[in-house]
Amino acid sequence: MYLRTTQRRNKDGSVVRYVQLAHNRRTGASTQAEVLVNLGREDRLDLDGLRRLARSINRYLGEERGADGPAGEVDGLRVVSSRSLGAAWALDGLWRRLGVDRALGQAVGGRRFTTDVERVVFALVANRAIAPASKLAAAEWAGADVAIPGLAAMDEDQAYRA
Repeated sequence: MYLRTTQRRNKDGSVVRYVQLAHNRRTGASTQAEVLVNLGREDRLDLDGLRRLARSINRYLGEERGADGPAGEVDGLRVVSSRSLGAAWALDGLWRRLGVDRALGQAVGGRRFTTDVERVVFALVANRAIAPASKLAAAEWAGADVAIPGLAAMDEDQAYRA
């Protein structure tokens, strides 16, 4: 089944479009579209009613996501995970504008660290601003819940050392 539109032209030249619920029925070697329900004129359509119907169908099928929510799979692509970025990105811009990144870089510049200390410290500060938690929880937050520019992952040892 699918939604389709048909149109007709009035005498004055204006075009009126109608929405229909239809499905294809095979007759011999060809298929014929069969209209199941005329939903009415497109400009007078009850969109909220259609959204409620789509949610009801999804509930019946066991798919609890909203009718207009992300499907998670499109044309062979599958969303494996996602992490929020907005608040951390804004804080990172402020962090750099204030020069905190340069100051920390100068303070630890002579030492040989295997991780970017400035990014770990930023992650801890961002955690306190966005989702306050302990250093242990901040390490998990920075590695799994939020995308921090320049920091792919962070473990609890790095959080405690910073």
